[in-house]
This record gives sequence, structure tokens and C-alpha cells, in this order.
Amino acid sequence: MKAEVIGMRGDAPFDDIVKHFISMGGEVVLMDPDMVCGKDHVLSALIHAERSMKEGTNRSKTLLTEVILYCAWERQIGKALAKMKPKEGRREYVALLLDVDDPKLGELGMERDDSLCQATEAKAMALGLDDRFLSYEDQAVENVASVELLKA
Repeated sequence: MKAEVIGMRGDAPFDDIVKHFISMGGEVVLMDPDMVCGKDHVLSALIHAERSMKEGTNRSKTLLTEVILYCAWERQIGKALAKMKPKEGRREYVALLLDVDDPKLGELGMERDDSLCQATEAKAMALGLDDRFLSYEDQAVENVASVELLKA
């Protein structure tokens, strides 16, 4: 499976973006950029979600929802979806693209902006990441791994 994390902005509605990537034979998870602290945050969540599905320790029925659980550092699907879903009216997204070779964002009227994926101090503070010895992105990855403990 090919996986890529990108930032994007534009006026395309959430549902149209999802339909676009499905029509290309891929899948997508759209997330609120304020809740993503680096591309590795999302890629780590994907790795853990794939493992949980393979081992039968998943809490959700689909890989995409399982990714959201790990990204949100939650064990309850409702809480995870509420935390990670892009805010109404905001036209900026972090997208996890699965099996998409070329996102063709121009067809949607969207433009790529990977700065939306970056781990910033503002995001870290909002997410409660405050370890002085680890980078914000490393702390996010550590929190993804801690979801395994919450499942027990």
C-alpha cells in the first residue's frame, strides 16, 4: 500500500475531496491541521492501525477509522472523530492518501501546502505536548504508540 501525508487548502467541500480520491482508486483520511503534529504523527498512526487490524486488536471496523483513533490518541471512536475532523467552514486539511499516485489537486481547485502538516509550538501546546527533551513530532509519535496501552 502506498501512503503519503500532504497538506492542502482550497474551497472544495469535504465530501467532494473524499469522492475525488475514491474515484482514483484510493482512499483518504482528512484531518484538522491543528491536530496533526508532523507527517510522522500520521504515518506512525497508520503503521499501528495496520498492525492492530492484522492482529485483531482493532477497535474499529475499518483501517481509516483505526488510523483516526491512533492519530487522536483516543480509544473511543466518537471522541477521536470529534478531535480529528476538520472544523466546519475551514478549508485546510491534512490528508493521509492511500494508494493515490498523483493527487491531482488542481482538479478539485485545491493546492498543496505541506506546511499544514508541520509540528509547530502552537499545535504542540494545544495538544498538550510539553516534553523539553523530545521534538514535538517525536512526542506525537510517542502518544500514538501509547494508544496500545489504552486498549488493554
